[in-house]
Amino acid sequence: MGQAEKRLGLITAPGYPKELGEALEQELPELLSYYVEDNYNWEVEYTVDALTGVTENSVDVLEATMDRSEKENWDFAVCLTDLPLFKGKFPIVAEAYEEGHVALISLPGLGSTPMIKRVRESILQLVNEIYYGSSEEDREHAEQRIQSKDDDQHEELRNKSSTRLMGKRGFEWLSPIQRETPHEEDANIDVRFTVKSRISGALRLLTGMVRANRPWAMFPAFLKVIVFAFTTGAYALVFPTLWNLSNNYGIWRMFMLSVVSIVAMVGWIILAHKLWEKPNDKRASYLRKLYNAATVLTLFVSVSLYYLLLFFIFSLAVIAFIPMGMLKSQLTGEVGYINYFYIAWTATSVSTIIGALGSALEKEEVVLSSTYGYRQRQRYEQIKKAEEEKREDGETVEDTQELKRVK
Repeated sequence: MGQAEKRLGLITAPGYPKELGEALEQELPELLSYYVEDNYNWEVEYTVDALTGVTENSVDVLEATMDRSEKENWDFAVCLTDLPLFKGKFPIVAEAYEEGHVALISLPGLGSTPMIKRVRESILQLVNEIYYGSSEEDREHAEQRIQSKDDDQHEELRNKSSTRLMGKRGFEWLSPIQRETPHEEDANIDVRFTVKSRISGALRLLTGMVRANRPWAMFPAFLKVIVFAFTTGAYALVFPTLWNLSNNYGIWRMFMLSVVSIVAMVGWIILAHKLWEKPNDKRASYLRKLYNAATVLTLFVSVSLYYLLLFFIFSLAVIAFIPMGMLKSQLTGEVGYINYFYIAWTATSVSTIIGALGSALEKEEVVLSSTYGYRQRQRYEQIKKAEEEKREDGETVEDTQELKRVK
């Protein structure tokens, strides 16, 4: 007679969390046997549900998770949301509700890297909390079980504690996660993991939100801008004026030009594509500021990558276009290959400011999808459309039944 089965459902919001669900679906069954209970055959399924990614209220997320779990007939369900969640002014990293056999993980609360490892360990800990219970006695029992395991098995798991959400890495020392077991004020929450420092919590959230925005995914939208900027800069390279400018600029001025060009590019993209979240009744002021800060940092990373690529291209162009003999004849003082570096640096900054700012990014949908406000609006529209289709289907059934009664 075979072992009984336990089914774990992973519910993800559309976008980046879905990629995590796909990656974890294959590796979690064996780890659940090791970390939770080896008397069952574990099956892991994942599904995408926009409803879990449109509310900043953790109770609503857990209720939506329970509804989906009952529909799918899962034994346990964990929701991965890319939204920042709060208890008062403190970021929520994860919560679990034992009776409902559900839990949630707020991905921004985990920070930026290494994401897949943190999510994997967090899921294992939450299922362990639900399965054994969250009281001190339950945790002691779970601790004894996990400590009795072979230490050499699954060495990739940093967390072999019954009370930590995940293993301690560099960021966990700087921004420790606190475990708490709420009482009567949170009847549907049995265990919660939060960051009790507002400063380190905000830093953790922002880096996690930037990771969820995937700035590297926005990079293809810059291809047209790169071509336009390089064309502008390459034309300027053939004139000695740019060479003399780079020869007379100090290092502080070069850095200033880089910062100004990157900041100007970020500002232009925000204005051109209307990415700034304005005050509204639906979103709290602090959350709106957090969304805007994440947008600015995401674009800063994307534009910095664009800047570095442009600098590399100009470095090759400078070596190809400007002979050393001609360079020495035009510049005063000691001239060497370091001048190529400064010319490419100056060309990159100037072409970004002059050329690229007048060009709109391609694939605007990619740019918009890398911001929280736009993703939220898209998910609201998906839910609204699904509700309308459901209502129309219900009306069709009622009309059919009415027609049968008439006949």
